[in-house]
Amino acid sequence: MSQSTDTGRRQVLAAGSAFALSLMARGLGATSATGASSDAARREFPRGFLWGAATAGHQVEGNNVNADVWLLEQVKPSLFVEPSGDACDSLNRWNEDLDLVRDIGLNTYRFSLEWCRIEPAPGEFSIAMLDHYKRMIEGCRERHLTPVVTFNHFSAPRWFAAAGGWEVPGAEDHFARYCERAARHLAGGIGYATTLNEPNLLRLLKWLSLPFPASMAETQRAMLAAAARASGSERYSAANAGDAEAMFSRMIAGHRAGYAAIKAARPDLPVGVSLALIDDQAVGGPGSRRDEKRREVYAAWLEAARTAGDFIGVQNYTRQRLDARGPLAPPEGAELTQTGEEFYPASLEGAIRYAHAATGLPVLVTENGIATTDDTRRAAYIPAAVAGVGRALADGIPVLGYIHWSLLDNFEWIFGYKPRYGLVAVDHQTFQRTVKASAAVLGALARRNGP
Repeated sequence: MSQSTDTGRRQVLAAGSAFALSLMARGLGATSATGASSDAARREFPRGFLWGAATAGHQVEGNNVNADVWLLEQVKPSLFVEPSGDACDSLNRWNEDLDLVRDIGLNTYRFSLEWCRIEPAPGEFSIAMLDHYKRMIEGCRERHLTPVVTFNHFSAPRWFAAAGGWEVPGAEDHFARYCERAARHLAGGIGYATTLNEPNLLRLLKWLSLPFPASMAETQRAMLAAAARASGSERYSAANAGDAEAMFSRMIAGHRAGYAAIKAARPDLPVGVSLALIDDQAVGGPGSRRDEKRREVYAAWLEAARTAGDFIGVQNYTRQRLDARGPLAPPEGAELTQTGEEFYPASLEGAIRYAHAATGLPVLVTENGIATTDDTRRAAYIPAAVAGVGRALADGIPVLGYIHWSLLDNFEWIFGYKPRYGLVAVDHQTFQRTVKASAAVLGALARRNGP
């Protein structure tokens, strides 16, 4: 990293810190979505609270050519509006990314291992790639960052997908073998681990009122068929682009098997699973379908987390109101993010409370944020969401940390590079990182250890 780049980054952080202080002076650091302040939310958070930012391997590393998703990006037709390509080149620039997390003022970095890099062929493990991730873990420790490591963040090896992925018997055994080998090499330095990322996503998507094209299901089937032909296989399935019902029970079995494998390598390592949890709100009187949705989307996974987990990872981005007819669109006139979700930072508090009530487990916010090109909205969103964490803590809910999605503007799956979730902008031609003012807002909260 050049001196000029480092100087520019620090200037942005300094300017952002002033912006953060001005926000807090105006009271934005302790307001909910409704504008209500809370004295409890302004208390200092527990010692050791995790303040972090997150990435995922396929979304930032680049040229992940052995991944199931990589092939789906290339075939025609494809749901993916563009390929991931070089992504953010984080496979090579991870040191710079860790420096960013530290310099922002955070103490935690969440990232994922790429299964397809570690096990490029069934039963064949790459010591070189295991050592690469070990260097990342050690790099976190050298910078006094707690590494929160996801063993599988959607993408899997192409050989796994071409064999039917999570839809076929034995999938959980493949995953457990990978978790055992990776944990044996890496677990000693990890702070917290999660087995799977949002394994309930496909069921959740059926309930969303986002503006997906009507042809999406048909395009997905054609895309998977094209990938199967390209692989010379009968079936091709990916965790975020497959048959939700066919995968459901085997992914739960995979979490349980992965949990056991990681704990066998290091029994004292806290291990959980990260779930996509919308703040579901019953409206319109009796008969709301909220509880029906919760049974279908969350219940089995919350039970799996409770019985095979040391904490539960909560990933929340918005709320959803449901009446007797089902999901409702955001209220008329509501502010929407780039992805069509309602700007509603109080949703995080609701998701935390629900997850803890359902499992009794400590909660780690493993993702929370918004897609927006207007960084002032992200800067306003972060303290409002964190205030909700403070209210949950004040009520005795054990929240371990707040990890923002995402560190970088990265590849957002079928939407490509258009959605901007990052605390840091990335030029995808030069890979130059530019820290946004919102990063300093989160950094100021972290340095204060609370709103």
